[in-house]
Amino acid sequence: MVKELHSETLSYDRTLDGIAVLTLTNPRKRNVLSSRTLAALEEWLDWIAKDPEARVVVIRSEGPVFSSGHDLNELVNGDAEDYTAVFDACTRVMEGIRLLPKPVIAQVQGLATAAGCQLVATCDIAVAADTAAFATPGVQIGLFCTTPGVAVARSVMPKKAMEMLLTGRPISAREALEFGLISRIAPAEELEEQVMDLARQIASASAQTLALGKAAFYQQIEMDRPSAYQFAGKVMVDNLLEDDAHEGITAFLEKRPPVWTT
Repeated sequence: MVKELHSETLSYDRTLDGIAVLTLTNPRKRNVLSSRTLAALEEWLDWIAKDPEARVVVIRSEGPVFSSGHDLNELVNGDAEDYTAVFDACTRVMEGIRLLPKPVIAQVQGLATAAGCQLVATCDIAVAADTAAFATPGVQIGLFCTTPGVAVARSVMPKKAMEMLLTGRPISAREALEFGLISRIAPAEELEEQVMDLARQIASASAQTLALGKAAFYQQIEMDRPSAYQFAGKVMVDNLLEDDAHEGITAFLEKRPPVWTT
């Protein structure tokens, strides 16, 4: 599958082993999530969802800042309709990542603030350089980071999330790891290599199984424990009835590599 989509603020590439890479390419403006960039992200996520050759997604950026969040130029001198359109577009991108039937990894090389921090928190896995930092600083300019807080509060323990939201103080990569915002830390010079190694490991699994498992994870995590177990048990039964589960278990028992249908 070949797609042409040109954007000055976003680029796309797909490796031979099925890793789709979305790169924010506007370092001069700190990789802001402008309406234009959000529209490009939404379009690419829709495309990737339908591309059978894309198995894992990496979201990264150029320059010292991962993303500074919304373009503040779009958040002044407008009306409620204008502002609603901006936040709705951002929500569609974040939910597009969560609902994408393919794992998404954030590769965070630098500072991620406001909606940029929201983007990191939304991705399934986040790997950060040891020099990265994270903040929800809207309170300092009179605009509480309420929508970023939705994703941050689902990754970080509530009291730490509230500290971030109430103070706007940046936290280090080490703190972000400790409090659950990111998955792991890598030396800055090894960040890309570690992310791609992780992506290749995930991409080697059955796409069918990854899609089923990701969707089920986000559904069960919102349930009470008894309901979650009941739901998860049904999902595992459904999973066992799929071709790739049969192939994977049989291959393990026969001590050979599996050959996935997807």
